[in-house]
Amino acid sequence: MNLIQKNIEKLRDELHQHNHYYYVLDKPLISDFDFDMKLKQLNDLENKFPEFNDDNSPTKRVGGLVVKSFNSIIHKYPMYSLDNSYSKEDLEDWNQRLNKNLEVTDFKFLCELKFDGVSINLTYDNGVLIKAVTRGDGIQGDDVTENIKTIKTIPLKLKGSYPDKFQIRGEIIIDKNDFIKMNKNRISEGLEPYMNPRNTASGSLKLQDSSEVAKRPLKCFLYQIVTEENNFKTQNEYLINALDWGFNISNTYKLCNNLNEVIKFINFWEKERLELNFGIDGIVIKVDNLNFQQQLGYTSKYPRWSIAYKYKTEQVSTKLLSVSYQVGRTGAVTPVANLESVLLGGTYVKRASLHNQDQINKLDLYFDDQVFIEKGGEIIPKIVGIDLNKRDPSSKKIKFIKNCPSCGQNLIRNESESQHYCLNINYCPTQIKGRIQHFISRKAMDINGIGNETIDLLYSNGLILNCADLYELQREDLISLERMADKSIDNIFIGLEESKKINFERVLFALGIRYVGQTVAKNLAREFKTIDLLISKTYDDLLLVDEIGERISESIIDFFNNEFNMELINRLREFGIQFQINVIDEPTNDVLSDYIFVISGVFETKSRDELKKIIEKNGGKVSTSITLKTNFLLGGNNIGPSKIEKAKSIGLSIISENDLSNLIESKLL
Repeated sequence: MNLIQKNIEKLRDELHQHNHYYYVLDKPLISDFDFDMKLKQLNDLENKFPEFNDDNSPTKRVGGLVVKSFNSIIHKYPMYSLDNSYSKEDLEDWNQRLNKNLEVTDFKFLCELKFDGVSINLTYDNGVLIKAVTRGDGIQGDDVTENIKTIKTIPLKLKGSYPDKFQIRGEIIIDKNDFIKMNKNRISEGLEPYMNPRNTASGSLKLQDSSEVAKRPLKCFLYQIVTEENNFKTQNEYLINALDWGFNISNTYKLCNNLNEVIKFINFWEKERLELNFGIDGIVIKVDNLNFQQQLGYTSKYPRWSIAYKYKTEQVSTKLLSVSYQVGRTGAVTPVANLESVLLGGTYVKRASLHNQDQINKLDLYFDDQVFIEKGGEIIPKIVGIDLNKRDPSSKKIKFIKNCPSCGQNLIRNESESQHYCLNINYCPTQIKGRIQHFISRKAMDINGIGNETIDLLYSNGLILNCADLYELQREDLISLERMADKSIDNIFIGLEESKKINFERVLFALGIRYVGQTVAKNLAREFKTIDLLISKTYDDLLLVDEIGERISESIIDFFNNEFNMELINRLREFGIQFQINVIDEPTNDVLSDYIFVISGVFETKSRDELKKIIEKNGGKVSTSITLKTNFLLGGNNIGPSKIEKAKSIGLSIISENDLSNLIESKLL
């Protein structure tokens, strides 16, 4: 190693150490200025001598890499959810199950705060961070490694003596004070404030530009090591050593000798949690002994050796100022309570959904009522009660509106539904714009260059009344509009042209047929191949399609019986929109055309999405639930017990990945 390389390595080691002391231990060893000077010196050397590049250099903390899409990664070890408990009795029941399964009563519990953040799984190889994957659905998540490297409480390079290769799990959070500061800055810049710290942290991990992620005040607490090496005997030992390796381990955890100590820990934090600078929604309790954890194992959803105690949702009181009404693209009208701003769970709440007229009547709401609100699932604000003692006798009862707030037409409510609807589908401004916004959205036509603000602008200037009008826009129509530069106009026309390549199933979803989501649209497209054949089908024909029920069938028939919709489809067809399955979208063969599969479990060589594509490419169908029409349950490890029970009850064959390959090969012979 020459002198220059030694100098670079020395600077990197020093900066890794200073990062740890500053961000994890909160004990800076040098001034910010001195740190910046060392970082600049390292950056200059790395630029001058790129042959000594290191992806985990402290200079990479600032980000800069732009990722167009996030690859899906299957977790080597599934990231299970936790079973929840809400009382001392629940914990006692769990403890009894532990005693019965372990046949011992003398074991310890490790108690940790349940951070209200975003779960992350980190992989280290020889002390270097090589992979960071979100929890996703627990089976697979997104690779966000480059974004995670910008978080200064996550070590890029470990110190001390650590396992050769292991994974460690934690929670990405934003402190309450940092969140308030972020929102103050956004408001001062005329931007909408973020809703809550958890959603903001989650959204930050999926930003395409890692330099933007580096600007977010993200932090990470680590709490669970996963490895095949038996380095230690307890969870507690792992945490103590992980701290020495450089990980940010919260000092709030505690080793408890019995359930009584666990309950004391829970009671302590129920009072103290509001003083924390970050959100928690409960306590995680784990059997400390790792051998016991292995013996207890897992259900299909949860580890048997761990449970979460959930605190009662925080409730605050505030004043109901008014009720406004929102119109969706399907015409559904939703009432929203406008509240006097109040701090709840780390965010300022000004609005809460009231869902429908029944909810307003159930709460018996009056204007200026003092209401109690909480966050459903710790996220969505909702009104849960009223302080009747503070009601003004002269206040008036809230009555649901009779006319659409967008177009003024009378609202209709069907006996079988809880919501009111505006049936002025083709002339209600909010519905018109909502349908076009749905049409251009990422999961539908994905038209780059056009956003919701652009739709508002085009509609208000009389340039569009439906999604087909987008394809008739001319450059001279746009050039005089506000905020429309040449580059923006070019992007609009490029996006529109590219949208003509979007496949039939997404076009079908983009039409916005009520109850026809992505999965239903895919099933319909694969079943009927063309829009014309779909239009020709009767109510009874549609019911024969997998996962199509009465409500969806009625909605499809109603949609195609509407002359405006038929005119829209014909116009879109003339512009080159795909209304039939292309050759490239069709199965490579139809050897599995007689079979319906349900996929469950974790597979060794392929992901569930990959297996689904293999089945569909060979003409088969994949369903989410087992019915009498199902031919095979394609099962991996940890199949859900309910699916196994259902399969057995109807005599359904359970096959493996190899069985599927053999089935396809035998049919091709």
